Amino acid sequence: MKISRIGEFGLIERFRKSISLDASVIKGSGDDCAVLKFDKNNYQLFTCDMLVEGVDFRPGTDPYLIGRKALAVSLSDIAACAGLPRYCLVSMALPKGISVERVDRLSQGIFDLAKAHKLNIVGGDLSRASRLSIDISILGSVEKKRLALRSGAKKKDIIFTSGPLGGSLRGRHLKFTPRLKEARFLAKNFKINSMIDISDGLAQDLGHILKESSAGAVIYERLIPLNKEARGLSDALYTGEDFELLFTLSRQEAKKLLNRRGNNFPPIGEIVEKKYGLRLVDKKGREKVILPRGFRHF
Repeated sequence: MKISRIGEFGLIERFRKSISLDASVIKGSGDDCAVLKFDKNNYQLFTCDMLVEGVDFRPGTDPYLIGRKALAVSLSDIAACAGLPRYCLVSMALPKGISVERVDRLSQGIFDLAKAHKLNIVGGDLSRASRLSIDISILGSVEKKRLALRSGAKKKDIIFTSGPLGGSLRGRHLKFTPRLKEARFLAKNFKINSMIDISDGLAQDLGHILKESSAGAVIYERLIPLNKEARGLSDALYTGEDFELLFTLSRQEAKKLLNRRGNNFPPIGEIVEKKYGLRLVDKKGREKVILPRGFRHF
């Protein structure tokens, strides 16, 4: 049987069935970060992401932007759990003929973003490969009372995003800013019921929240903010690489956010009962069920 038959998430589920965890693991596979016991008031967050040439970036891409993105996607995972990044490991698989200058520029993209977020680079690994690959692991922390996961969405929650969506593959996916500052603002001032970063498209990533929360959702086309580069609603729903936050708040907390001066978090829908699935109301008021699909590796 080929991997394409069960798909990326089918393969992940296959792995999960074989994994045993001890009591030190609060949350394992299935969220943006693993959540581990740490001390009385805090959890430790652990995440990793891998970028591969020809899949996540084109061969001619500026190596500085490749390095920057390699770190940014893992920082975005920490943001999705409302945490703070602390330490990281950087592993690179490099083609034998790559120049030192190209590797230097690649590394500088990582170093500059790490410095901006006061992140300690504490080691890593090097290997040889036919094409460039980078894997970055990050350890972070989050206060127990502020941890945000995908699994807490409740009926009547309002769904928000941290910014406009769509069109990221026209360059912004290499230059995006991980929403760490926004996530910490939300966690300090509001009770977040659920949160994820939008890496694979609004529909698919909202679908992850719905699956983990055993819920449904209704989103409204007229409320979904589009980037100027977006080629329509489909781009926002399914293309991915936006790395904005997608989160839900109770109606009371949502009202507080919407009434706050300078609020830049647009509401796009609400959580409903699981039986309704994921529904979209278009600009003409027509409602239809949409599939929680988006980018998948297999």
